Amino acid sequence: MPVAWLAVFAVIAVALVKIAFVDGLKPEQALAGPEADVVVPVIQATRATVTNKVQVKATVQSEAPVGVRNTAAGVVTHIFLALGTKVNSGERLYQVRAEVQPEPVARVASDTTAATGQPGGAAAAQVRPVASPTYTYTDVLAPASGVLETLAVLIDQQVSVGEAAGTVNPGTFTVSGSVDAAQQYRLLAKPGSAQISVVGGPAPFTCASVVLTSAAGVQGNATGGLSGGVSRSVPYAASPVPGGGIPQQGGTPTGTLSCAVPPEVEVFAGLGATMTVTAGEAADVITVPLTAVEGSVKEGLVWLAGTGPAPDAGGNGGGPSGGPAGGPQQRKVQLGLNDGSVVEVVSGLAEGEAVLEFIPGAPAQVPTGPQFAGPGSYRTGG
Repeated sequence: MPVAWLAVFAVIAVALVKIAFVDGLKPEQALAGPEADVVVPVIQATRATVTNKVQVKATVQSEAPVGVRNTAAGVVTHIFLALGTKVNSGERLYQVRAEVQPEPVARVASDTTAATGQPGGAAAAQVRPVASPTYTYTDVLAPASGVLETLAVLIDQQVSVGEAAGTVNPGTFTVSGSVDAAQQYRLLAKPGSAQISVVGGPAPFTCASVVLTSAAGVQGNATGGLSGGVSRSVPYAASPVPGGGIPQQGGTPTGTLSCAVPPEVEVFAGLGATMTVTAGEAADVITVPLTAVEGSVKEGLVWLAGTGPAPDAGGNGGGPSGGPAGGPQQRKVQLGLNDGSVVEVVSGLAEGEAVLEFIPGAPAQVPTGPQFAGPGSYRTGG
């Protein structure tokens, strides 16, 4: 028994020595820790068709009544129509009589004092009217077709030129909605018509003569640019905002887009509607996402994802603003139509060239789900 116990203790001692002095000297296997790669999204310039289609949330509104004003001074002698009567543009509403005084005529008469030897015996000239006053009659006409809503004149009332006399309610409606800066830039070339979809109303219909009114009250239509400004043949990309990118949709309203509802379409004031306007289409053109462009209305900047100095828009090598060799290179491009997601590149970028999907300094839009660095990724760091 003592020998057996000695054998057991010997085995235990050897095991402890091995653990302490042999296994303990071996380097521990390093555990894999979390790591991440910083990937700059890159996208290639591709060909596509860009349709500049803008949707605006709108409301059906009644058109304002048209005022009736006197066109002659005088006395009201006759009222042709009663309140609530339907009238046509140019139809007689009431009549005004104006008195015309005759011109005085000089008539020569013999002075009776000549026979009596009184002073002033020569013939004297006397001024007397030769006719009774005459009158002219003027009809005041309806300025528009509709219903005679108010008429503030009475028989024998004295009226003056330009005095407000009533209103005619045209009974027509307008679809009107606010546009923000990004939408207004896309509508620099005014569309000729719009497609209107009324909530809970009739089937979608076409509304002609679209009018864009800026916040300053300047109007434009389908024939050119804003009144008093330079007309555009096509709308261009939105102007940049601080930090890069484009103005956010649904921002501060900068104008109003409206058009008249056709008379045959039955609508009511206060109904909601969606106004869809198409202001140009560019087929089979080079495009990049709007997030990749920083610039003004006609020009922009993109960043090439190459590994060497990239030529600028004129074909020259990257300048001081182009960044160091091996990094993204800045290039100026000419912009055309955009549909709110992608923009047409008129010149300065070839098909297949890779650019940063987001301009430097702008917050990247990270999609949900696991991310993998593919061939089109520009990898930095490790």
